[in-house]
Amino acid sequence: MLKRDVVRTVLEGRRPPYVPWACAFTQGARQKVCEHFGNDDLHAVVDNHVLFLNHVLTRGAVEYFEDLGNGRVRDPFGVVWNRRESKEIGVVEGCALPEPTLANYGWPDPRDPRFFQSIPALLQRRADSFTVFCISHSLFERAASLRGLTNLMADFYDHPGFVQELLDAIADWNVQLAREALKRFDLDAVYFGDDWGQQRGLLMGQRLWREFLAPPFARMCRAVRAADKFVLLHSCGDVDELFEDLIALGVHCVNPFQPEVMNVAELLPRYRGRLSFHGGFSTQHTLPRGSPPEVRAATRRLLELGGAGSYLFGPSNAVIDDVPLENILAFLGEIRSQPNYSAP
Repeated sequence: MLKRDVVRTVLEGRRPPYVPWACAFTQGARQKVCEHFGNDDLHAVVDNHVLFLNHVLTRGAVEYFEDLGNGRVRDPFGVVWNRRESKEIGVVEGCALPEPTLANYGWPDPRDPRFFQSIPALLQRRADSFTVFCISHSLFERAASLRGLTNLMADFYDHPGFVQELLDAIADWNVQLAREALKRFDLDAVYFGDDWGQQRGLLMGQRLWREFLAPPFARMCRAVRAADKFVLLHSCGDVDELFEDLIALGVHCVNPFQPEVMNVAELLPRYRGRLSFHGGFSTQHTLPRGSPPEVRAATRRLLELGGAGSYLFGPSNAVIDDVPLENILAFLGEIRSQPNYSAP
């Protein structure tokens, strides 16, 4: 069975032959693993079952940023990111929309070849992987990067019409980008990255999420499902209060399924067959602070819990630079030693 087929089995709520996995790494952690194995191809080293295309933490991700010097870059939306301390993504600098209006704002072209230029070579090398086109900062986060988070949160109350206009415009752009990607390539899924949660509950609360975010997000999901593709959602934080809403909107899988803020052992069986989960392995505690035996034991618990389906193993976010190599090797060893899995 191809890796793609194993992942499909999981997302369809059926029992897979083994628990598939997709593990992301920050630059420092990636280098540590690749140097250990003497292979710069992390995807091959880890044998990830999912190939994320154009994802910000994926090697080979699209490079469409304008270098402004001094660790600062500008993205196609006009947002300046300061990467001097946070090299993976960066911190927004300034405000692309200082006033609550879209007048005179110019959207980038969703057909720009730069959004797709890295994909053909990756698809050719990973023909058996489950392929996912990623749209990061896809709705709320895109609005926050353009307007500023503090401004946007106030706009929900002071300028609700503008917030609806902004989110609708972002959703329209996302739909065009997704359709263009699916027209160009034979892909399996589209991933929307959009952090809604914090350590306790939603950033904007359930009422505002349902009023402002659910309608445009529903259009994004419908566009992907109309193409008969899977919908994957990334949202950090405590978002389990939205799971029933997400099922109704057509989401197939939620990541990163953070164990620090969710009861993974309770939620996975409850939603199995209706919603799948990717992640669940603690990157705040177990991976950076646990011993290798503790990491192996935690990995085995997740594999046992997810063996019945609706689960892809993975860290609850990218493995960061300060995770000891022996801990990375511990969980890699466990997932790769599953019965019915055959290493390439």
